[in-house]
Amino acid sequence: MWWISDGELARRRRRVLAELSERGAAAFLTYNPTSIFYLTNFHFIPTERPAALLLEESGRCGLLVPRLELEHAQLVARVDEVRDYPEYPGEVHPMEHLARWLKDRGLGAAHLLAEAAGYASSWGYQGPPLTELLPGARITVDAKLIERHRLVKSPEEIALIRESCRWGNLAHELLQEYAVPGASEVEISHRASHEATMAMIRAFGRGRRPVGPLSAFAGFRGQVGPNSALPHAVTINAVLKRGDVLVTGATASVGGYLSELERTMFVGEPSPEQVRFFQHMLELQEVAFAAIKPGVPCSAVDREVRRYYDEHNLWPYWRHHVGHNIGLLGHEAPFLDIGDETLIEPGMLFTVEPGLYVPGLGGFRHSDTVLVTEDGIEILTYYPRDLESLICG
Repeated sequence: MWWISDGELARRRRRVLAELSERGAAAFLTYNPTSIFYLTNFHFIPTERPAALLLEESGRCGLLVPRLELEHAQLVARVDEVRDYPEYPGEVHPMEHLARWLKDRGLGAAHLLAEAAGYASSWGYQGPPLTELLPGARITVDAKLIERHRLVKSPEEIALIRESCRWGNLAHELLQEYAVPGASEVEISHRASHEATMAMIRAFGRGRRPVGPLSAFAGFRGQVGPNSALPHAVTINAVLKRGDVLVTGATASVGGYLSELERTMFVGEPSPEQVRFFQHMLELQEVAFAAIKPGVPCSAVDREVRRYYDEHNLWPYWRHHVGHNIGLLGHEAPFLDIGDETLIEPGMLFTVEPGLYVPGLGGFRHSDTVLVTEDGIEILTYYPRDLESLICG
């Protein structure tokens, strides 16, 4: 199945309801689009117009959405009620509509557990916090409530991420096939991504309605030639030429879930210096793989990798931590970082991507998506990692 089941959504809500009971709250409220999707399968475009989810201690679940989302929410959201307001900012502000809804539900003076005091958006939104509109209510803000629930993935989530790995792998195969001297990065990326996405659609079944985006992607994101030494470069539509180092990225969105596959490739035979950094990068990744175990803090993984940097005098080429959780978002907590003491548990997923970035020579980074098991890890991405397999053109 290429989406989260109603049974899984019900289990997620029961976990939130258990927190409500433990903390003496009458309802849970969130404006976060990722949290709303996590609890309802409603995927939408967040803008200046607030949307809110209300989960009451009775188990009743409702959405408040702008009028333009009403039919959309009624069609796909797994909720008991969809309520709408006309527009933002409107004659009556959307937060006032939310306050009225809460009063109608008998929650105007209740204890509410919320992920934020009010809506926020970089799209020009302005509005009051809910506390100003419901002075009789007690609102406890717990910004990480749903994020904590998402740290460990369920079997259904893991199955979707495995499926994402399959289609990301196909997109990357096509990317490497089309990566030849004289081709531009945008041309290669669009061709590979389009063909992989169309294969996904055929496999999913034409005419069926997916939950969330259904697409595959592979590209370079500007990490071509000298720019490959910039970990988060942006696309400049570089034309590939012999001697270029390429740092790639591939993924697919399946049921709203993502994986991450990245590889270092070479256009033609690499130089001895490029080979040297490539081999160090492989060793760094192996060190990280070996360090990821249940019961170990995330910081310990980064410390082991840092030890390799120390031993081989590689600090001038360090730019970032080892990796991060992944799922509904490309980057999720916890992080394989020296400052994150979260204990690793079975069912967590991480990208493992220590890199080396050598100005004037190139960037060297593989990223694999791994699942934490009872005694170690399972590497879910399976594209070749060895040098010989990654020479193109």
